[in-house]
Amino acid sequence: MNCKKLCGLFLAIAGTFLIVAALVYVIRQYTQPAPLGQTRIQERKKALADLQAANADVLNNYAWQDQAKGLVRLKIAEAMRLTVQEYQNPAAARSNLTARADKAFAPPPPAPKVPEKPNPFE
Repeated sequence: MNCKKLCGLFLAIAGTFLIVAALVYVIRQYTQPAPLGQTRIQERKKALADLQAANADVLNNYAWQDQAKGLVRLKIAEAMRLTVQEYQNPAAARSNLTARADKAFAPPPPAPKVPEKPNPFE
C-alpha cells in the first residue's frame, strides 16, 4: 500500500511538471514575435541610416541651440579643443561653466500680471 501511495505521488508530481512545461511552451509560442521579413529589414536599415545622418549633421556643424539666450552648438572637435584650452586654468573653467549653465537653464521671466477686475456681484 505504501508503494501505491508513493507511485501516485510520483505521478502527480510528474504530471504537474508536464502541465507547467506545456504551459510554458504554449506561452512562449504565443508571445514570440514574427520573424523579420526583407521589407522590414530594409525599413530598419533606412531608419538607422537616417538617424546616423541626422546625428552626423548635429555633431559636425554649427547651429543655434537657443538664439534668444545666445547659445550656439559647436562642432565636436572644436568643442573638445576649447574645453582642453579652457581647463588649463581649472578654477576659471569651473566658474565659467557654472555661469554658462545658469544662463542656459535660467527660468523665463514671469509674465506681467494683469490686474483682476473686481467681481460686480461681491
